Amino acid sequence: MHQQIKQNVPAVTGVLTLLSLGFVFGAALQIIPSTVFPHVSGLIAVIPHLNAGISLTAIALISAGWYFIRNDAVEKHQYAMVTSFGLFVAFLGLYLYRVTLEGPSPFLGPDVIKTYVYLPLLAIHILLAIVCIPLLYYVLLLALTRPVSELYATNHRRVARIAAPLWLISFFLGVVVYGLLHVVY
Repeated sequence: MHQQIKQNVPAVTGVLTLLSLGFVFGAALQIIPSTVFPHVSGLIAVIPHLNAGISLTAIALISAGWYFIRNDAVEKHQYAMVTSFGLFVAFLGLYLYRVTLEGPSPFLGPDVIKTYVYLPLLAIHILLAIVCIPLLYYVLLLALTRPVSELYATNHRRVARIAAPLWLISFFLGVVVYGLLHVVY
């Protein structure tokens, strides 16, 4: 299996991307029935706060991973980036659970803030998250299927230079969206 994935990283990336985006859009558009998940009392209310904490932790780890690789600390880089990906999966799982059961959170602030601040920030956050998904799968699959010595001969570094800053910006904007939805308004 490992060898098949190694030889087909672009195809596996495409399949994982389609599955992930299918779940995200299925939940956001409320195509996935809410009866699929059990309703855990009290969990729904804390998910936005948990996800904000997860996002801030991921921002710190992605930044650390970037620092580590620039200083040739490959093992620390690997740990930081795989852990941040795990946090992303946790974030997404919690988000999908909440959205499937309750739908997207309404913005309760003034219409002018909604139109000129909230919706543009949300749109950029969502767009970057969508763009990041295949980039993250691709660099992660390359990293997980090759020894470090082989990784330098792949597109891992080139794609990661695009993926990491976009991922950071997406997480940061997600925290800003959280602040607008759950703190400010």
